[in-house]
Amino acid sequence: MVLPFDGAALTEVATEAMEAGIPVVNVDREFSSPFAARTTVLGDNYGMGVSAGQYICEQLGGQSDAVVAEIAGIDSLPLTQDRSAGFADALGDCGLEVSNRVAADFTVAGGEATTANLLQAAPEIDAIWNHDDDQGVGVLAAIENAGRSEFFMVGGAGSANMMREIQSGDSVVEATVVYPSTQAADGVRLARLLAQNKGMSDLVQFEVPREVQLFAPVVTSENVEQYLPMAFES
Repeated sequence: MVLPFDGAALTEVATEAMEAGIPVVNVDREFSSPFAARTTVLGDNYGMGVSAGQYICEQLGGQSDAVVAEIAGIDSLPLTQDRSAGFADALGDCGLEVSNRVAADFTVAGGEATTANLLQAAPEIDAIWNHDDDQGVGVLAAIENAGRSEFFMVGGAGSANMMREIQSGDSVVEATVVYPSTQAADGVRLARLLAQNKGMSDLVQFEVPREVQLFAPVVTSENVEQYLPMAFES
């Protein structure tokens, strides 16, 4: 089982393993060839954007003039592009669009700097989606420094500290969209099933699926107790 930093860079060696009869389970970052892995476990980046957008649509209740801001990660990465595409599609379905957008770099410092710029450029905001809860630590610092609280924020990835912000009831953070931290654990379990020549017991099919894409649920005050035990610390 492998979780590559760059799926394309490991495609050749993974393909060699498969050709040698060694099943490869790939996690999170896809190889560039379908022959490089027996099974791939993925998060749902596009689905994250959809879930965040749908939540914001529900909260803003058809306010077509609402100002929605987006704090993305690294724009050159396909995962960021997928998250933004899903977000735009979901907002468009309820007649909203992104009014202000900045891109950070998945770091605390980057989140703080880009959010400070965003808040200066947008004197009024109704909702913010931040793609990543790690950079969200900096995002919240910038919001606090600016003394802004007229909007609500949706996080991304599902960190424990953002879930505690939700629990507190006095934070701008109302929700976060989970990017499952269980992917590696799920990959290990699928690898074990492959080694034991077993399938997944609740499926009719005898074999482990070729691809498993995990859901991106929205965590709010109503279900945070369920998700917090599996959350990661930013």
